Amino acid sequence: METEVAINGADLGGSLPVENVQELASNCSKEIPHRYIRPEMILDEISTDDPSQVPVIDMEKLATSHSKYQNEMAKLHQACKEWGFFQLVNHGASMVIEKMKVVTEDFFKLPLQQKMA
Repeated sequence: METEVAINGADLGGSLPVENVQELASNCSKEIPHRYIRPEMILDEISTDDPSQVPVIDMEKLATSHSKYQNEMAKLHQACKEWGFFQLVNHGASMVIEKMKVVTEDFFKLPLQQKMA
């Protein structure tokens, strides 16, 4: 069911009804609703086996044992020298985002009076 939108007599087309963001967050689903996925945004992890691909640096390996550290540092050096940029994985930002989501959900569960304070 589409909702038609008109402003000052101009027909701006329609839009599909969408779930409230708070409802989506409360479902605790790890899946993104299909309507929000753009095909050009679906990315696979990039491999460095192909020299035409952007190098991937694993932050976790940089913080581990000597041999893994040395190999990853060599990859990082090569990426900086030859590419000037790289994809960074296992950087821990996912955990920060999850914590932020919990804090945000808790905030929106508060009564309006407490939120306004």
